[in-house]
Amino acid sequence: MEDRDSKDIALVAKSMQGNKEAFRELVEIHKNASLSLACSILKNQVVAEDAVQTAFIKVYQKMHTFKQRSKFSTWLYRIVINTSYNILKQQKKYVEIETGETLRIETEGEHNDTPLMQQEKRKYICLALNDLNPDEALVLRLFYLYEYKISEIQKITGFSNSKIKVNLHRGRKNMGDRLKKLLGNELKEII
Repeated sequence: MEDRDSKDIALVAKSMQGNKEAFRELVEIHKNASLSLACSILKNQVVAEDAVQTAFIKVYQKMHTFKQRSKFSTWLYRIVINTSYNILKQQKKYVEIETGETLRIETEGEHNDTPLMQQEKRKYICLALNDLNPDEALVLRLFYLYEYKISEIQKITGFSNSKIKVNLHRGRKNMGDRLKKLLGNELKEII
């Protein structure tokens, strides 16, 4: 991760000097994680793609304001999250997510599973995540999928320490409940 941070710093410096190719590379590096975070909030792949595109436009326009006091990814993900919540507020309702979201989820012992078993696990985990409320899904993704610490999640989301811990606790419980509902007795075999 540190290697990525140093690469980000170099690309940000080039982008600030007007190098569009460097900015394209930043987009390429961070687009999947940004889309996953937007999907957590918006629950719709197409709307999330629009939100991410809008967020990257904002980042490009405001690159000169990035002070490098935090990681570039923290700054970027905060913009993606704020953009997503603004779109959600405009919609005034939650929309159902499409199940085609692409995620890189690793579970214990995954290397022993067949590709079909891995795909099946991802499918059910995605379905369960997509059924959670946006704050819980967002915090679970940041903590477990992207392995951010609570202090980093605070910077990215603007949530308080206690709100993050509550969302992690509720999210884990609700995710377990959703998986039990989806899988019943087969839960032990899948996970």
